[in-house]
Amino acid sequence: MSEGTFPDHTLESAPPAARRSMEAMVRNLGYLPAPAGRLATSPALLDGFLKLSGLFEATTLEPLAREVVILTMATRNRCHVCVAMHTAKVTALGADADLIAALRTQEPLAQERLEAIRSFTLDVLASAGAVGTSRLREFIAAGYTAQNALEVVLGIGAYTTSTLANRMVEAPLDEQLEPFAWTEPERVAS
Repeated sequence: MSEGTFPDHTLESAPPAARRSMEAMVRNLGYLPAPAGRLATSPALLDGFLKLSGLFEATTLEPLAREVVILTMATRNRCHVCVAMHTAKVTALGADADLIAALRTQEPLAQERLEAIRSFTLDVLASAGAVGTSRLREFIAAGYTAQNALEVVLGIGAYTTSTLANRMVEAPLDEQLEPFAWTEPERVAS
């Protein structure tokens, strides 16, 4: 259904208001990601996501910590295209295979500082932001700041937008990302 409802727009077929954002993606990535073609159906959503993700990239969180937030959101929201895209990015950052595997299977991370941001992200989501003073203190004790706590919220907002929209439009996986394809892990009933 989504292919007809959400066409695979090109630079030429996209609504005029989406073209600037799409051209920027081509300049930055060297190609137009297929999901962006479908998200261009809503120029406001595409532009809003790109602005939010750009703001998140400019936070004081180090790149690997940002990717932990993103992959936590992507796996939680079961966005296969987002997991593949950000697995490629975390791989390019030099993350080790065990870290990548744990992120993709939603398991605790061996590196305490990265596990602190992964679990904090999940706690912010579970509590709708009301994590409480003691949880904030734990996060800060792991080497983060109050500013970082709010930056996690920004990342959650940006990547909630992306993951939900990509799932709605049934975003296809680009050929460049096929080596990083993801299938949701089976859950064992408790």
